[in-house]
Amino acid sequence: MTDLPQFMTAIDSGVAGGPEVLTLVERPVPHIRDGEVLIRVAAAGVNRADVMQRRGFYPPPAGASTIYGLEAAGEIVALGDGVDSASLGQAVCVLLAGGGYAEYCVAPIGHCLPLPENVSMVEAAALPEALFTVWTNLFERAFVSEGDSVLVHGGTSGIGTMAIALGKLFGLSIIVTCGSDEKCAAAMKLGADHAINYKTTDFVIEVKKMTQKAGVQAVLDLVGGDYIPRNLQCLAAEGRHVSIAVPNGISAEINVLDIMQRRLTLTGSTLRGRDAGFKTLVAEELARNVWPHVAAGRLKPVVDHVFTLAEAPAAHARMESGDHIGKIVLSIR
Repeated sequence: MTDLPQFMTAIDSGVAGGPEVLTLVERPVPHIRDGEVLIRVAAAGVNRADVMQRRGFYPPPAGASTIYGLEAAGEIVALGDGVDSASLGQAVCVLLAGGGYAEYCVAPIGHCLPLPENVSMVEAAALPEALFTVWTNLFERAFVSEGDSVLVHGGTSGIGTMAIALGKLFGLSIIVTCGSDEKCAAAMKLGADHAINYKTTDFVIEVKKMTQKAGVQAVLDLVGGDYIPRNLQCLAAEGRHVSIAVPNGISAEINVLDIMQRRLTLTGSTLRGRDAGFKTLVAEELARNVWPHVAAGRLKPVVDHVFTLAEAPAAHARMESGDHIGKIVLSIR
């Protein structure tokens, strides 16, 4: 690391508050451990989890960087012991437990995916968090397969747009909910089979109409609270409900007898706190099953807006406004 700087610019606020707390600071360039790589960051994705961390509701896991940012793209510039020397200089995108809003970040080599030449750094930074999340929850926990119908809330979010994209590639019928007619139209343009404006229409009634009363095989829920019993009404027999966020609350009243009679499965997960081995296994699955589509140009993230690192407050404000369609990205270099 002799040719690398000792310090870097980052966003690492220890104060909870509004977007204005996201100020540029100087931090030491992180040290790498065995099996890790140092990445010179070119771009970093912005996620709802970053907003929750800024508000003081989602602290980093033990041992993770307090610097914001759960995904990044850049060039590997230093290697820890045990990492193949061929990785040096490689362009990658990476899933992080923290540290993306900075000029450099560290990560286990197993969490990195090599960038095909047709993928820009901005596009690459928009991939890992949504891709890991949708793959693990929709394809592994809900074990959807070709021909299944899926209801996804937040259809124009980063998760929603990735679910639409993967659904198209793997033969799913994707029904999404959105908060406006304009967003519904955007979701349809991206490839959703149906889009429901949840502010003007009862999505339970619409899902039943769209599926000829049969219901969907899976629900990917980013809302929680009072949405959960309504989601269960949308499920077909043997259906799977996967919870990945709970902005509407952590509690819900459900009919257990209905779950028993229709043999429904309720599950969910979080990603940030999972161990390094699990994330490496997911990266390997993505490399086998999804990355060929990325390399062929069949899978691209939807990028809503690109801000500089200094404009991180504006990026968070846009995230909180709910006006974005797809991913918000910070350009670091």
